[in-house]
Amino acid sequence: MVRLILLLVALLLAPIATLAAPAPLILISVDGLRADYLRRGLTPTINALAADGVTTPAMRPSFPSLTFPNHYTLVTGLRPDRHGIVNNNMDDPELGRFALSLRGAVEDGRWWQDGEPLWVTAEKAGLPTATMFWPGSEAAIRGTRPGRWLPFDGKLPNTARVAQVLAWLDATPRPRFLTLYFDTVDHDGHDFGPDSPQVNAAVAEVDARIADLLAGLKARRIQANIVLVADHGMAQVSNDRRILLDGLINPADVRFVAGGAVAALEPAPGKADAVRAALLRPHAHMACHDKAAIPPALAYGRHRRVPSIICIAEPGWLIWLSAPTPEQAARPLAGMHGYDPAHPDMAASFVAAGPAFRRGLVLPPFDNVHLHPLLLRLLGLPPLASDGDPAVLAPALR
Repeated sequence: MVRLILLLVALLLAPIATLAAPAPLILISVDGLRADYLRRGLTPTINALAADGVTTPAMRPSFPSLTFPNHYTLVTGLRPDRHGIVNNNMDDPELGRFALSLRGAVEDGRWWQDGEPLWVTAEKAGLPTATMFWPGSEAAIRGTRPGRWLPFDGKLPNTARVAQVLAWLDATPRPRFLTLYFDTVDHDGHDFGPDSPQVNAAVAEVDARIADLLAGLKARRIQANIVLVADHGMAQVSNDRRILLDGLINPADVRFVAGGAVAALEPAPGKADAVRAALLRPHAHMACHDKAAIPPALAYGRHRRVPSIICIAEPGWLIWLSAPTPEQAARPLAGMHGYDPAHPDMAASFVAAGPAFRRGLVLPPFDNVHLHPLLLRLLGLPPLASDGDPAVLAPALR
């Protein structure tokens, strides 16, 4: 009789248990948080999360190791060559020009429609979402937006970003998937270099904001699965390590689509042979490739937005069409990314903790495309075709 009563009680309580709110998933990006920054003794909060969860010595970005391409890879599981955000600056034969500063392009869903970001997948499945700044989240992609989102405002303090995420968690319905984005570490890395006191201060400040987020979750008795990532690392550069292409080609013979660690060029009509002859040969501190002959390991060169010639700088060097203007020279870059993802300076951070994750696990280095299947599983969503392999990060889960 006692066993029968216990069984009846269990059956009565079972529906209540199923009504318990599932753990929200919070995907945090610290732009430019190079993997070894977490070994500088500046991040007690993030390191505590790693000790209580899962981490890796290095998460490899996709090529090119730039902000927009890799943020979109993280939420689609596709390499940039497949999802179409092939650079921070690019041209499309139908859509025209794309750049981070061109709001009309950033907010145009047609640029992003070759991939399906996680918030679109979640919204289509009936899961509420909220994005505190993430490349692509300001556009209606395949007709769907995040349930809650804000247009990017680089001046919004990190404290306010955390406060907004916590406010969204107080709302009804509570989001199941949220993003949170910090860009201060990346900005100071570009301006002052990866080994600067300014970068160290920015890293410590972001760690304090993560502590604010955790305190807010604890006060609300919310057990969340937290996945903290970076899009890329950062390499030291300097004014005396510039490659100027106007010493090799006539600038009028090309359309210079993008420069920096990776230069993207389209020869003008009738000038392709001359440009190729000048660039597609050995050079000091850079290698130029025809679109069809980019090294296979970079998984790049098939998309229509990849120009005909791609030049890749040796880490620490920059490629420009011509010398900087006096205004540009007055504020030289001290750090840059975009280089071969295999270089240690491009390694990105990864930390995951929460009720779904094992504790104290250190994974071998992995490519960032493998994150997407893990995020889908955390949301209880079925796998989607992508460049990621669900088996790579499956050991992270309990």
